Amino acid sequence: MATLIQENGIKELSKGTHGVVPNHGISTHSVASHMVPDHEYCEAGVAPQGCGAVVPTPDAAPSQDTEEEDTPEIDIMINNVVCSFSVKCHLNLRQIALNGVNVEFRRENAMVTMKLRRPYTTASIWSSGRVTCTGATSEDQAKIAARRYARALQKLGFQVRFQNFRVVNVLGTCRMPFGIRIIAFSNKYKEADYEPELHPGVTYKLYNPRATLKIFSTGGVTITARSVNDVQSAVERIFPLVYEFRKPRTPADEEVLRQKRAARGAPAAPPAGGTPAAPDAMHLVTVSDDDDWQ
Repeated sequence: MATLIQENGIKELSKGTHGVVPNHGISTHSVASHMVPDHEYCEAGVAPQGCGAVVPTPDAAPSQDTEEEDTPEIDIMINNVVCSFSVKCHLNLRQIALNGVNVEFRRENAMVTMKLRRPYTTASIWSSGRVTCTGATSEDQAKIAARRYARALQKLGFQVRFQNFRVVNVLGTCRMPFGIRIIAFSNKYKEADYEPELHPGVTYKLYNPRATLKIFSTGGVTITARSVNDVQSAVERIFPLVYEFRKPRTPADEEVLRQKRAARGAPAAPPAGGTPAAPDAMHLVTVSDDDDWQ
């Protein structure tokens, strides 16, 4: 299941772009922010001495649209959010297994697993009162699922107190708009670990934010971090590093790109030898389908 990010509204990104998180999985492309002069006598297209920037005139709009069409677009998909909480009471696992719904008693692991259909998640319950919930696709979804598990335990007769909720781990994926020369990438950065006999991708560790990335030659990237915001920040940090080692486009890739632009009614793509888009013009687009489970 590849779904995405919690409904955070508009979130400031680096390089002057904004990522828009809508409700139905379709986000408006972010546009570069323009500095509007504060001087009250400044006019559009004119930059007097007291003005810090020029407001673009309508004549410059076509070139701006063309530049926007050439900027890469990256969809970040949140596949799993793991959270944990405590109910602050002892739980009788046998009673939960006999009276609960959608439960399974795993005696060898000394725990009970419970499932919810909406949101589709699985909880691991221990007799100490600790509960771990997996399968959510956003932080809000994870908290709703955790509270529903706590309510289910309360209905079974336990003195439940919902405390110590926290998001433990977030798994996200994205695909760069180009292939990556992972051997050259791993040779340059000491944070990159590449063992082709063990794993086909490069393991790259970030420390600010703390995240672990798996980078593949096809351009796919898997991110593991502590929060959804850290996943997005990790993509922003890794993009300029892998952009340097992008693979040149093949004629087949150029043809596919031209077909996509023609379907959108966009200008034709530049030739293969043209100048590629700058890495600081990246758009991070997030998708959400949280409405499916509500």
